[in-house]
Amino acid sequence: MREDYAVVPVPEAGTGVAWLRASVARFSEGEAHVRRRAVAEALLSAVDTARLRRPGDPVAVLARALGLPSSVAGDVALVARCYQPHLPVAAGADAAVERLVAVCGGTRDEVTANRIGLLVQACDATRALVAGVEPPVPVTRRLAPDGSVVEVDLSGAWFGAGRHACPAREHASALVEGARAFHRLHDDFLVLPNAWDFASAAALVRAGFPAVGTTSLGVAAAHGVPDAAGLARDEAVALARLLVRLPVPVTVDVEAGYEGAALAAELAEIGVAGVNVEDGRGAGLADPAEQARLVRAFKEAAPGLFVNARVDTHWLGVDRGSTVERALRYADAGADGVFVPGLADERGIEEVVRAVPRPLNVLAQLDVRVLRDLGVRRVSTGSLLFRAALGEAVRAALAVRDGGPGPVGAPTCEEVRDLGGEGGAAWAGGGVARPPKRVSAG
Repeated sequence: MREDYAVVPVPEAGTGVAWLRASVARFSEGEAHVRRRAVAEALLSAVDTARLRRPGDPVAVLARALGLPSSVAGDVALVARCYQPHLPVAAGADAAVERLVAVCGGTRDEVTANRIGLLVQACDATRALVAGVEPPVPVTRRLAPDGSVVEVDLSGAWFGAGRHACPAREHASALVEGARAFHRLHDDFLVLPNAWDFASAAALVRAGFPAVGTTSLGVAAAHGVPDAAGLARDEAVALARLLVRLPVPVTVDVEAGYEGAALAAELAEIGVAGVNVEDGRGAGLADPAEQARLVRAFKEAAPGLFVNARVDTHWLGVDRGSTVERALRYADAGADGVFVPGLADERGIEEVVRAVPRPLNVLAQLDVRVLRDLGVRRVSTGSLLFRAALGEAVRAALAVRDGGPGPVGAPTCEEVRDLGGEGGAAWAGGGVARPPKRVSAG
């Protein structure tokens, strides 16, 4: 980038987006730029990039690393939409800046401004990289020596160049790496066990599984509510908040999506890597166009989430001939994977693998070696582990009552007690690490 090009100057201001623009290194030149860039670099130097390699929304992850609550991600996104000086200030953006200042301690100075600026500048760029958009920022505006405003193509310099080169290239790469860790597990073959509480998830992580999911049936039943009825939303989110302490990606079964975009944003903010959204509705199926809109809403609200679109045609035994068409609709809407529970014949699996350009997820209803050879990328245990645990618990109780032999291979009290600490400090140190009636595969 030519050194005789300068950033487009911005006027001084005392509040809101205009104040932020006027106080950050991004839109400064000369001594002010040198001083403000040093502030930004000092803030970045205090961040351990290993801590950025965790699942979740990149802005939320970076906020926590900068000592701020992940809940600022929404305000950051609002400001990012109108951060560039040539854009009009969006409704509510000025108020969002003021809230961010308050969260940063309430002092309106260059440290606060550049702390907020790091988040705002990371917002669209990292989310674009997570979504596979290249370059993440296609152009930047500069002031030419003749006074004209020109657009500089960044296709050959994604992070800029010269005195205004992005000082957070390593940090951005770490954020994207963390956000896409769960996606990359689908590049080969993933056996995904489904947990119903923290202890079951921690035990699975200790056993060596690289990711864990939740089972909606297990979560709902454990809390005394019916599955697939939209009644376990709070319980699912509460469990997710516990599981993100673990040093592996976590994906959450959200039944039919509950309230959609708001839930997607909340889960991404707390560090969830993926969701499983089903198109079953009672004993029937959702309208595929409506379900595609729901999938799109999840992706737009949280681009980094791995959205696994579940097609319930085989699980419910309803309109099985529409399986591929539904899967393609959901893929076009942005789904990262397709889940067809109940699909257990090899020919049908091959048909979906050939027709749908997304990783196929099925239940563990065939030998995993066969499924891998057929091109399946993800095999879930669904509610199997939860049901197996219930069965073993009842068998053990009956053995005690009837004087029979106790269970073999049960974990010791000490081993179970230790599970409570499996995720307590996992991130603190920067480590990454055919049913006769309607029930959920969850």
